[in-house]
Amino acid sequence: MKKFSISFYRVLKSGGINFLRNLSLALPAIAVMAVTLFISLFLFIANTTLNNTINQISNKINVSIYLSDNITPKQLSNFENKLRQLSNVKSVQYVSKDEALAIYKAENSNNQSLLTAIDETNNPLPASLAVAPVDINKIQDIKNFINQKEFVKLQDSQLGTSYSGDRKQAIDRIAVATKVLREAGLVGIGIFAFVSALIIFNTLRMAIMNRKDEITIMRLLGARTWFIRGPFIVESVIYGIISALISVVGIKLIFVISANSLQASSLGLLDIGYSSSYFNNHFWVLLCLQLLLGILLGSIFAYIATRRFLKLKTSK
Repeated sequence: MKKFSISFYRVLKSGGINFLRNLSLALPAIAVMAVTLFISLFLFIANTTLNNTINQISNKINVSIYLSDNITPKQLSNFENKLRQLSNVKSVQYVSKDEALAIYKAENSNNQSLLTAIDETNNPLPASLAVAPVDINKIQDIKNFINQKEFVKLQDSQLGTSYSGDRKQAIDRIAVATKVLREAGLVGIGIFAFVSALIIFNTLRMAIMNRKDEITIMRLLGARTWFIRGPFIVESVIYGIISALISVVGIKLIFVISANSLQASSLGLLDIGYSSSYFNNHFWVLLCLQLLLGILLGSIFAYIATRRFLKLKTSK
């Protein structure tokens, strides 16, 4: 046990010394890995923020089904029950003609001409069913359901549903924007992870070539593979730790600059205020996750690189 502890300490020490020796070569690897971890953390926070925004939007978005004045109570009850059975339906609320009129008057309380005009008619507003979706990306499923022949005849022939025209386009754009942002973030992570792997591979390859004679002697003296590979893995892990710290600091600076200098509260669908609050409230958890991810990436990249180059350079 004592012998292993001494060997482990030497591996750590050697890895630290190698890092300082190869610092100029390490900077590009650290920079690219920092960008990778930065994008990963930003995407995680953005995804959490978008989920919060989507939940808020979803609570406000509903599909209003305008009903025919000739619909019977039995038909209405049957229609409501079938809607509630759909997996993407959160709730169904019935709005009577009188309630629709009261809402109309409240929304147009400052327009006396509209109020006078509506009072002179026999309440032309139809009753409706307000359907709240679970997932705004799947509203079309609800639309397809209510477009069935047996349900179309229960709807107002002129109004139909609110999920059409400009309203449909606005809802669809929100759904597409959130999906594209998530996919773009994942692609970005993949690209930078690949680039950082290549740079780390090249850095370690050069370090291995510089220590070729030393490694060969260690082999001849019977040093185990893990003892030879260990310092390179430690060196790469240091890359990951530094990169993780840089990524966390970078995210913090973005929130500070956005809030103070730019006076920004949102970036498109991304609520900066919520993102900043989430980051601050979960700072230590996110820091630990970034460090763990940096260490994991560094270890994996180094293991693959040393498995390839050490075997090649010490085969003689």
